[in-house]
Amino acid sequence: MIEQNAFVLHSRPYRENQQLVDLLTEQDGKVTALVYVGQSKRSIKKGLIQPFLPLKLTLKGQGNVKYITQIDSISKSYSLVKYSLFSSFYINELLIRLLTEQIACQHLFSQYQTTLTALAQGEEIAPQLRLFELALLEELGLSFDFSPVFEHDVNYFHYIAEQGFVPVYDPFPKNSTQCFDKTHLQAIAQRGSLYQNGMSEDVSYTFKLLMRQVINQLLGNKPLNSRKLFANKAYS
Repeated sequence: MIEQNAFVLHSRPYRENQQLVDLLTEQDGKVTALVYVGQSKRSIKKGLIQPFLPLKLTLKGQGNVKYITQIDSISKSYSLVKYSLFSSFYINELLIRLLTEQIACQHLFSQYQTTLTALAQGEEIAPQLRLFELALLEELGLSFDFSPVFEHDVNYFHYIAEQGFVPVYDPFPKNSTQCFDKTHLQAIAQRGSLYQNGMSEDVSYTFKLLMRQVINQLLGNKPLNSRKLFANKAYS
């Protein structure tokens, strides 16, 4: 048993007076755990099992499902409203769908906190989601190699899984929606200055399309429910 920081990603009723909880923990990564919440509607534990509330808890047990033996909040919930809240549900669903159980991911845990903080402070949503998506892909071993976009003298590139960026030699490709502009990809590759100086609408759109293509491939045929919350705001 070890006490560690954690966030609830999702919870649902299990058996009488119990909940099954998906957690992102600082030491153990994504964990599925059971917690006894009691019968009272005013149960303290029941009030703590909610997303975006920083927690400190202790897990016990072996196997795929742990037991939460102790749980406390360590600060107030992040103040998230409207599209910032929807964006936070989006990153929670990504973690549930894509992370493997019980593999430590301390850098991603730190990025998760950083993203929630930025969203709660009202910072621009799209850059925060892209940074988080990049951190998640790196955790999954899928970091981008941008070197081809600097080496090839072409205007557009395809991105192909397990191959990376592939040059498109037709200067005016017919299906340009499947291509990524070279200058946009170069800006994304140098994202340190990109976020300091602001991101153009065109680059932001290319970045979103690139990340959506890669993430959709990982998700397979089952789309994310949280994307429906955005309506006309295509952040994810």
